[in-house]
Amino acid sequence: MVGSVLLSERLVVSHTTPCALLLQREDTSAAGKMEENNQWRDKGLKRKHPGDQERMSGGRGGGRGGGKRGGSGRGGGERDGVGRGGVKRSGDKERNRGVGNCDAEAKRGGGTGEGGAKKRLDALSVGYFRRVGERLSEGFTEDEERVLFVENVLAEVKGQAALVAMDVTGSVTLQRLLPLASLSQVGEVLAELGGESGSALKTVSCDKCGGHVVESALRQMPRWREKSPLEDQSATTEGEAEDCGVLEPQVLSLCRVMKDHCAEFIRHTHGSHVARTLIHVLAGCLGPARSDTARPGVKDRNVPTQLTYFEVPTSFWWELKHLSTSLMEHVNVCVTDPVASAVLQNMLMVCHRGRPKLCKQLTRGIVGYLTSLSSAPGVSPLLVFLKDAACSRLIETVIQLSHKALLRDLYKNHLKGQLVNLAIHPIANFPIQRLTAASASYKMFLKVFDELTEGLEAILAAGHMGVIVQLTDSCAEWEEKQGEMMQSLLRAFHCAEPASRHTACLPLFLSLLTHDVYYCSETTEGDTLTERPLSSICYHGSRLVQSLAKFKDRSLLLNSLRSLTPADHLTLGTDQTGSHVLQLLVTSSSDKGRGKILRRLEGQYVQMACSRYGSRVLEAIWTSATVPQRQSIAKELVSCENQLRSDQFARHIWAKFALTHFVKRQAQWQEVQMGESKKRKLFSDILD
Repeated sequence: MVGSVLLSERLVVSHTTPCALLLQREDTSAAGKMEENNQWRDKGLKRKHPGDQERMSGGRGGGRGGGKRGGSGRGGGERDGVGRGGVKRSGDKERNRGVGNCDAEAKRGGGTGEGGAKKRLDALSVGYFRRVGERLSEGFTEDEERVLFVENVLAEVKGQAALVAMDVTGSVTLQRLLPLASLSQVGEVLAELGGESGSALKTVSCDKCGGHVVESALRQMPRWREKSPLEDQSATTEGEAEDCGVLEPQVLSLCRVMKDHCAEFIRHTHGSHVARTLIHVLAGCLGPARSDTARPGVKDRNVPTQLTYFEVPTSFWWELKHLSTSLMEHVNVCVTDPVASAVLQNMLMVCHRGRPKLCKQLTRGIVGYLTSLSSAPGVSPLLVFLKDAACSRLIETVIQLSHKALLRDLYKNHLKGQLVNLAIHPIANFPIQRLTAASASYKMFLKVFDELTEGLEAILAAGHMGVIVQLTDSCAEWEEKQGEMMQSLLRAFHCAEPASRHTACLPLFLSLLTHDVYYCSETTEGDTLTERPLSSICYHGSRLVQSLAKFKDRSLLLNSLRSLTPADHLTLGTDQTGSHVLQLLVTSSSDKGRGKILRRLEGQYVQMACSRYGSRVLEAIWTSATVPQRQSIAKELVSCENQLRSDQFARHIWAKFALTHFVKRQAQWQEVQMGESKKRKLFSDILD
C-alpha cells in the first residue's frame, strides 16, 4: 500500500502483537530541530530548511523554482527525494531515511559520503533510536514482549548496522539492546558490522561509538551455553550442545582481523579497548563493563577488579595463544606506546590466571627483548626502560607476575646496586615497589631490604613514600627484619636518639615530618616548641603506621599513642586517614591494652559518634570491646540522647548499640551483651 505520511511520523513495521510499536510520532519540538541542525553543522552546513544542502552544493537537482527536482526543494513539483511535503512509499520494508538526494545503498552503509564527509544517521533515525532507548528504560513485563520488541528494532538496524553503531544515540541503544537479544541475533549484528570478509570490523572497532557496540557484543559470549526453548526442542545430538551458533565464528573473525592489523589495533585509543575485551573473552573471564567503571563518583577504584569466569569453546584457547604470538611480534610497539602497553599487560594478567605456562613464556620473552637492546657499556638496558613512563608500567606488570627464577635474574643481573637510585626516580620507583612486594615470599627479599634501608632517608627526602610503605608491608612476613626496619625509620625521622624521643614517633610517622621540623619550630619570641597538637596527618603516613601495626612488637607505637592528649586522640579518630590507624591499634590490642587506650578516649565518645569517620571507629571499638568497656561507653553516650538521636551519624550508633534498651532495661541489655561477647570469643577461638 502506497500512502503519504508527514515527515514528523515514523512507521515501525511490527508483528500483529500487543507489544509491537505500531506508530510513533517524531518529536518536532525545538530539541528535535536542534539535534538535526547539529548533524548538519558537523558537515559544515547550517540546517535552516531542507533545501539548504542543495543550494550550498550548487543545486545538484535543480534551481529554486517549482520545476522538476532531483533533490530536496522548497517548492512543489515531482520529487525523487524527501521534501517537506509527501513521501513516496511502497509496501515493502525499504525506508528513505536520508535528507536530500542520497541513494538508498549509500544511506545504509557506513564510512564516508560525498566529498569524504563521514556518513551519519539522519535526524529521523536518531529520534527513533532515542525513543527505543526510552522504551528500554521502562523495562518489559513479559518475555514475549521483549523478544518481539528486540526483533523489531534489529529489523530496523539491519542493512545499516555500521551506521547505527557509529552514531552516538544508535551506539548507546545497541549497547543496551544486545544483552536482551539472542546469541544468533548478536552474531548477525557482528556479521553485518564485519561485512563479507569481516575486515570492516576494524573500522567499527576503532570508532569512538562503534567500539562500544563491538565490546557489548563480545560480552554476550558467556551466554553461549544457554539455549532458547525453540533451540532445546530442535537439539537432538550432543554435538549440537557444543555449537554456539553464529557468535563464535564472528569472534574468531574479529581475532583474524586483529591479528592482520595488530599494530593498528593495539595503538588505537578505541580499538585497544576492543582488543582488551576480546582477550578477556578468549580467556573465559570478564570484568565489569567500561560504562560501569568509568562513571564519575565511583569509589574503590583501587579494589581489584572482580572477574566473572565462564567456559569457552576450545577454539578460543588456540586463538588466545595465536593472539599472544601476534602481540609478541609487535613487542617493540608495546614497550614504547602506552596504549599498546595496556593491551599486552591485559594479556599477561589474563594468562596469569588461566594460562600460567603461557604467562611464563610471555614474561620471559618481554624481559629477553628489553635486555637484548643495546645501551651504554656496563649499563643494563633495563635501567633505561625503567625510567620510561610507558615501558615502566609494562615492567611493573612483568615483575608482579614473574616467577622466582626470573625475579632472581632481574635483581642479580640488572638491578643489584641500583635500587636506591631507582627508588628516588619519579618513574622508576613504582617498579621498585612491585619488586619489593614480589620478592617478599623469597629469600632475595633480604638483599632487597638491606639495599633499600641504606638509602631510606634519601627516599624519604624524595617524597616516594610508596617505596617505604611497601618495604614496611613486606617486613610483616619477615619477623627478623621488623626491629631493624623500625630502627631505620626512627633514624630517618630523627627520633632514634635520645630514647625519650621514641614517644613522639607516632605523630612523626603520621605527618611524615622529621622531629626537627615537627617539634622544633621557633615562635615569634624566639623560643622553641617541644609540644604541639596532632596535625598534618597524611595518607601515606597513615599507611605507614598501619603497616607497622602488623609487626609483632608494637610497643613503640602503643606507648606513643598513650602519650597523646585526649584532644589528639579525638583528632586522630575523626580524621579521614588517621581514623584507620586508631581503629587498627585499638581493635588489635589485648583487652588490657585496649582498656588503656579507651581510658584516654573517655569524654570524647559523643563527638566521635557525631563524626563521619569517628562513628565508624566507635563501631569497630564496640565490636571488639568487653562488656564492662561497652557499659562505660554506653553510660557516656546516653547522657546526650537528644544530640545523638538528631545527628545523621550518631543516630545509627544509638540504634546499633541498643542504647534505648540500656536506659530502660539495663539488666536485659547486659545479658544480651554477655551472650554476644561469648559467641564472638567462641568463633574467634575456632578461627584462630
